[in-house]
Amino acid sequence: MASDGSPVRDAREKQKQKKKKAERSGTDRADVEETDAQLEIQRLTAAGHAALQSGHNNTALQSFRSALKTATKLREKRLQRRCAFNLGAAYVETGEPQKGLDVLSRTQPGERGERIADLQFNLATAHEALGDRTQAAIHYLQAAQLYRSQGDAGAEGDTCVRLAHCHLLRKEWDEAAASFQRAAESYKLAGNASAAALALKDAGKHMLQSGRSSSDEIISVLTDSLEMSVNMSDQQTLGKLLSDVALSFSQMRLFSEASECLEQALPLVSSKPHRLAVVLQNLGAVYNSLGQYQQSLRFHREAAALHGSLGSRGAQGRCFSNLGFALVELGELEEAWESYLHAQQAFRDTDDPSGQWQACEGLGGIKLQMKDPDKASMYYKDALRLLCKCQDVSVSVQERLVSELSEALQQKLRIQQRGAASQRTAPERHHDRRQPRVLCLQDDGCEV
Repeated sequence: MASDGSPVRDAREKQKQKKKKAERSGTDRADVEETDAQLEIQRLTAAGHAALQSGHNNTALQSFRSALKTATKLREKRLQRRCAFNLGAAYVETGEPQKGLDVLSRTQPGERGERIADLQFNLATAHEALGDRTQAAIHYLQAAQLYRSQGDAGAEGDTCVRLAHCHLLRKEWDEAAASFQRAAESYKLAGNASAAALALKDAGKHMLQSGRSSSDEIISVLTDSLEMSVNMSDQQTLGKLLSDVALSFSQMRLFSEASECLEQALPLVSSKPHRLAVVLQNLGAVYNSLGQYQQSLRFHREAAALHGSLGSRGAQGRCFSNLGFALVELGELEEAWESYLHAQQAFRDTDDPSGQWQACEGLGGIKLQMKDPDKASMYYKDALRLLCKCQDVSVSVQERLVSELSEALQQKLRIQQRGAASQRTAPERHHDRRQPRVLCLQDDGCEV
């Protein structure tokens, strides 16, 4: 059948069809290329996260840089922001906060995107690493608010803890305590009782440190912490929490409550020698404060031996000092004398003038009871001399040492005037030995 059109018209129609076919082929090719690019970005991003987790930082950064470079060739701005976010976060995590901050600052979305809370968190982390805690606190607070609006209570709790640490570095105790309390509330909502207990423990500690909260408020927070910790599965973490709460109770002079916490902590920390030594030491000191000296002896001796085996000479000296005090109260003066001598040497070894003057005071008190005023005077003078090397010592301490030195000199004068025989029957002034100086509780700074 012949064609119903002219040869020219047929040629033009064929050209149009070829052009449309080429255009369709080009569009398909562009779509394929964009899909391939998106898949490559996904692969590079996954590889970057995997490298970060395995500690291969350079590989991770290279993967994230390649992902961002690939994303810049695409039309999707949101994908570009995500890639830039990942690269900036990786810089922060791998110890290059300034580079991370530079990249993250360019990824600020124009609208409230799904990752804006994470972005604020990473900006805060970068500022914190650079030492700008004011900006870090601002971004952490924004991140916490955004996590709350998203219903992510766990992330809000973690962010509030980081915010609290910023306040601590700025010595803003009240703000830190409030942030820890908010973290605890968030963790409760997230069903994380253990994290809530730890946050409340820290809140109570810093409420006490600020001095602006009432005793009832602090006790309430610490009690809530203990209640939340009942089902804590990690026994070592529970042991540390109990030890820390005991320290706060002790600072409030709630020694019975402190001893109860420490007794519970004792079997939980048995596998951690440094922590065990601290708990033993603090138990001995608490029982000293309760006047239960016979019960305290075992803890003092075990703590001193364990600290010695660990090379913790200063802590060992404090244990010997506490042991000497308990032995004096029990009338075991010879053994007490040996303990204070051990304490004095330990404090000399660690160049600790504060410990040295306390040991000298203990030695002076023993010599005074043994009616050796010359030696007693010598030790009290040494204590006063060493006291001058210490900072933040109350005037009452110096006044007490001067009073004890005066008592020793008066005893010497009485001996000279009446003779040793009459002195044995003379009434003896007995200075108060129950001074807070012997309560050598130690903060547990060991890692879990």
